[in-house]
Amino acid sequence: MFKFIGFIAGFYFYGFSGALLGLLLGSFLDRIRVYGRGAINPLQNALREGVFLETLFISMGKLAKADGVVSQDEIDHVEQFMQKLGMTAPHRLQAIVWFKQGVAPVCDIRVVCQRFMTVCGNTRNLKQVLLVYLMVMALADGEFHPAEEALLMEVAGYLGYDQVAFRQILEMVLNQSRFGDKKMGTAGALENAYKALGVTHDNTDAEIKRAYRKLMSQYHPDKLMGQGMPADMITMATEQTKEIQLAYELIDKSRNS
Repeated sequence: MFKFIGFIAGFYFYGFSGALLGLLLGSFLDRIRVYGRGAINPLQNALREGVFLETLFISMGKLAKADGVVSQDEIDHVEQFMQKLGMTAPHRLQAIVWFKQGVAPVCDIRVVCQRFMTVCGNTRNLKQVLLVYLMVMALADGEFHPAEEALLMEVAGYLGYDQVAFRQILEMVLNQSRFGDKKMGTAGALENAYKALGVTHDNTDAEIKRAYRKLMSQYHPDKLMGQGMPADMITMATEQTKEIQLAYELIDKSRNS
């Protein structure tokens, strides 16, 4: 939008050279509007990608050890996670090093999160995506240990989320994985679909659609890549959007049937 306005205004006032300048300035402003201030400089993407993965795998290790024992389910989850990313052998070895670093008792998660915030903190969506992936990791063994919850809340605090925001995100993550359970009745699935979008039966159709669009925007592949999300992880973000889409369709169908 801004690049079109910049092109027209530049041409009107300064001719062809002004149009080019306006186009460049408008593109710059469009990037801010879509991706946030943290994505202004594309040269920072490689650094953000590396720090994102480092923080993720260290935190996974810390989380796996939070309840005192690193379970086989948690190890399997990390292995499956790396397979989904299609990591090369050297990258897998580095991820394992980070994971073991997180498992070590001397690991200070506060320092890890502070580095993440220094590099990625001014992007719009990477913080929440990181937190969501860690929540999924905590649920990998089918249990949500109080120590895991406490660590996740601590990490969320370092990422700038208060307790209310943390609970809202956790509730959505829990129910995005539940509402599609075929063992659950229609009423139960619908209730979890509402929770997956962070809304209730009392919300209007417009409010529900707005919540749905906001969630879809948070996991939009172009926006995440523009902020430094590793390309291999976009597939996982896409899977998240499918869950959100199914939840919205279930609610919409129930309200219009």
